[in-house]
Amino acid sequence: MPGSKKPGSGSDRPGASGPAPTDRARLRVGAGLSSDADHAASARAVVASCAEGMAGHNADLALLFISPHHADHASEIADTVRSGLGAGVLLGVSASGVLGGAIELEDSPGISAIALRMPGVQVTPFSSDQFMPVDDTDDGIDRLGATIGVPDGPGPLRSLFLFADPYTTPMIKLLPALNRALARGHGFSSAFPRTPIIGGIASAGRAAGGNTLILDGRVLRSGAAGVSIRGPVRVDTVVSQGCAPFGTTMLVTKARGNIIFQLGGRPALQAVQEAIESLDDQRRPLLEQGLYVGRVISEYKERFGRDDFLIRNVMGADQNSGAIAVGDMIRVGQTIQLHVRDANTAHEDLELLLDAQKLHEKPHGAVLITCNGRGSRLFSAPHHDASSLARAFQGPVSGEHKAKPGVEIDSSSRQVPIAGFFAAGEIGPLGMESHLHGQTACAALFRSPTI
Repeated sequence: MPGSKKPGSGSDRPGASGPAPTDRARLRVGAGLSSDADHAASARAVVASCAEGMAGHNADLALLFISPHHADHASEIADTVRSGLGAGVLLGVSASGVLGGAIELEDSPGISAIALRMPGVQVTPFSSDQFMPVDDTDDGIDRLGATIGVPDGPGPLRSLFLFADPYTTPMIKLLPALNRALARGHGFSSAFPRTPIIGGIASAGRAAGGNTLILDGRVLRSGAAGVSIRGPVRVDTVVSQGCAPFGTTMLVTKARGNIIFQLGGRPALQAVQEAIESLDDQRRPLLEQGLYVGRVISEYKERFGRDDFLIRNVMGADQNSGAIAVGDMIRVGQTIQLHVRDANTAHEDLELLLDAQKLHEKPHGAVLITCNGRGSRLFSAPHHDASSLARAFQGPVSGEHKAKPGVEIDSSSRQVPIAGFFAAGEIGPLGMESHLHGQTACAALFRSPTI
């Protein structure tokens, strides 16, 4: 049964030369990517690459991403990675594609992993068999909080990583419950406004039983698995949208479930068709990539920007009733706006958010979870999201780092260790809660704690 792990001790890996005493309190991250079609050789190569960044230390946490080509060997791969890195906790997921560094491997064999040594940090693993079905009563939320480690130590959780199978996990219930559990545990303050949930939906399988989740020594074919992190580490997040809005915002005036019947008192399909007709010739071809609805997260704003919408697919329309079906539950009174996938918007949004991150200390490592509708399906050049993230931190030292008294400036251009995968839905924070997104790139950046 998954349970709470003790804070990271920074112990040395067997057979490795020991680190200097002054090095024991440092956050260390190593990452690896292999495209070898042989699962055993690929796993060994990834371990060797991760170990280079660990400098002889065991990993307190390792995250593992495997393509469908290797999924049948998930248990062997997990054992190799866990033992090779001395990982206290191992969390993994299968995906249609994996990434590492500035490279994205789409629809081809691949294994990617990231190993983290976080001295003093407590890592708590959990799986959905501990709390499913979701109980959204107050008592149920308290039990969920206990399962994910909310009350297990002083201070709030720094982050929570969650991977889930789409066919067996009711994310529409689970994510709100997790948000409530995190909020009830420590509340919100100016110092810790939220505990971000970061993760994604497994994308390797096309039916129930086709996906793989890994938690320590267990290989799961259903449900969800995750870890929470508490202690002296800083986890910053980036959630970048991949769609551009068009038309005007519209108020839902009649809806049931995921069906919208009326927008602004008119048949929904009529309102959608009028918005589409307003598109100019330059943007109209973008409809060939699909039509999307952006649902406003907070109705209390006067104006809405890119980061105010949750993007959902328009799944169909009924000519007789004038209704449209979307990939979310919709309520009367909510505001929506139509969107199209747009590579230029996606590029600009990601670059803007990464530029803001460059004002801060260079991260020790990063996890990137990007939509399986991005990559070569959206951008004309390969490796877009991974290379953008890697490139963002290859340059001058940040002003924040330079300003720290007594800090030695590392002017090297060593690439930030990055690992991740292509998801069938991305989990990341927007506003005061975390949400399930579509067409986004979500990144978690690991930095030394702010003193």
